[in-house]
Amino acid sequence: MTQDVLNNDISADQASTIAGINDFILGYLGYDLRLVKILEVADQSEDCLANTYAGLLWMLSETGDVPSEARRYHERAAQSVTNALPREKLLFSVLEASIADDPEAIIRLTDCILSQWPRDLVTLKLRQYHDFIRGRFEDMLAVALRSEDAAGDVAALHGMLAFAYEQCHDLPAAERSARTALAMDASEPWAQHALAHVYLTQGRIDEGTAFLEERCAGWKTLTSFMDTHLWWHLALFYLARNRVSDAVSVYDQHCWTRERSFSQDQVGAVSLLVRLELAGADVEDRWTDLANWLASRQDDVSQPFLTLQYLYGLLRAHRPEGQHLLRRIEGLSGQSLPDQRAWDLVGIPLARGLNAYLHNENASALLSFNAALPHLQDIGGSHAQRDLFIQIHQDLKRRMSKA
Repeated sequence: MTQDVLNNDISADQASTIAGINDFILGYLGYDLRLVKILEVADQSEDCLANTYAGLLWMLSETGDVPSEARRYHERAAQSVTNALPREKLLFSVLEASIADDPEAIIRLTDCILSQWPRDLVTLKLRQYHDFIRGRFEDMLAVALRSEDAAGDVAALHGMLAFAYEQCHDLPAAERSARTALAMDASEPWAQHALAHVYLTQGRIDEGTAFLEERCAGWKTLTSFMDTHLWWHLALFYLARNRVSDAVSVYDQHCWTRERSFSQDQVGAVSLLVRLELAGADVEDRWTDLANWLASRQDDVSQPFLTLQYLYGLLRAHRPEGQHLLRRIEGLSGQSLPDQRAWDLVGIPLARGLNAYLHNENASALLSFNAALPHLQDIGGSHAQRDLFIQIHQDLKRRMSKA
């Protein structure tokens, strides 16, 4: 029986397919660009797992809809699913549930997989992603802990534990897990990321700055998200020391230089520009440039956390697509979406609040923010990312105190 790089049984028997599957596993866990090789491998193989991984990769691209390529790889995987191994069939079902936008099925299926194959760390990371975007941080930690005994020899597992601990406010455990991962593999990016969160949350600004500056040369080979997001964290440390010009340079040279059509790069850029502006930087022209890329998001209401930042960028740049997106958000009220609670409690009121804030309608904005912020965790995103809305709220209150 053939096994993948994590010793899970796979049905693939061709060397090129096995290599592609392993590249995807290591690339996905390590945010390495090799993960995209699975697309070419899947195009040349009838293997169910290779095509399932290719479809899942497309689903993770956060295009705001179901990418046609995800459906294509799903159809290819379906042709050979009857010959797949039990774990591979369950992963195929995860792809089906992703396409169907059925988060509860994803949770059920990933639980089933991980209970039997706890070294399937691709499934673990995929599961943590779905927990994360819905603010289920305790679930992120619980599911990773269940794989610790079986996969404790893998640095990426400790990186996943570290970030989950941090999101659950257990900073000492987060630091221990991050350092365990980095002792095993000093380049493990998710552990670097988790430790950056710990440093920032604990106010260890100089230590965090030095830590990231020492490692930034190794980020060039990472995926666009991981590279730009680690630089984003470094910019936050610079802003904490009022090094505004250094933070602007990070935006220009690193945070907005890679995959400008990708959701995470876009919201990272929005988030940093807001912070730069609140710190007194003149970034007006950068809003115009960024909004040119955000314009295609005018109908993207796939995730409230992402959509709110698209909205801010478009409204701040005075683009008509911003008002269009606001109307789309307003139209979600009273529906039965998988994340309806997040929209009702946070997304819709906060969208109204951001619009009012940018139009200097301070009293109206404050009412909307006050309604949304107690439930902010429901939209997902990390503490550091959600802090954007806290900072806007604080600026709003400063405005009103001066009025």
